[in-house]
Amino acid sequence: MDVHLEPWSESALGLLRRINTPQMRRWVGGPEPEEQLLARHRRYLALPETAGGCMFAVLLEGEMVGSIAYHQRTWQGEQVFETGWNVLPPHQGRGIAAAAGAALVAVVREAARRPGAPGTLHAFPSVENAASNALCRRLGFTLLGECDFEYPSGSGTLMRSSDWVLAVAEAALPGAGPGVAG
Repeated sequence: MDVHLEPWSESALGLLRRINTPQMRRWVGGPEPEEQLLARHRRYLALPETAGGCMFAVLLEGEMVGSIAYHQRTWQGEQVFETGWNVLPPHQGRGIAAAAGAALVAVVREAARRPGAPGTLHAFPSVENAASNALCRRLGFTLLGECDFEYPSGSGTLMRSSDWVLAVAEAALPGAGPGVAG
């Protein structure tokens, strides 16, 4: 299976529209109106300059079938990397998210080498999203517990999420024990 990541571009707006459905957005508040969707697209394009990260289109044999991202944020008083992903329904259950997630972890490990970069990568899927929670486990993340997580950022809307963490830099989780330093 040929899965790779391509940095977000103008051509990915169509993918974003295909993701903006009740089924795909059921865990994150539902579909957005066109104006909000276009604003999201602009944020994704600007992510490398504004949030120390990148949104990627997930390509399967050249076709855009999903998205995955990482960016820096403050979480519980510390700078961390955060990730999130989507795979379109016809392509779910085939290992595409796992392949994209593994590729993203490699990208984030490189980003974590920059001076002052965060050493951990967090994912915050809804506690009800069994597939995304299973993907975190499969990628080697450690579940820290449940939390109230604001999504989208700045909206004031809280969702009950799982807080998963993966060390992406050496000694990122001192004293956390074996198996966490992934």
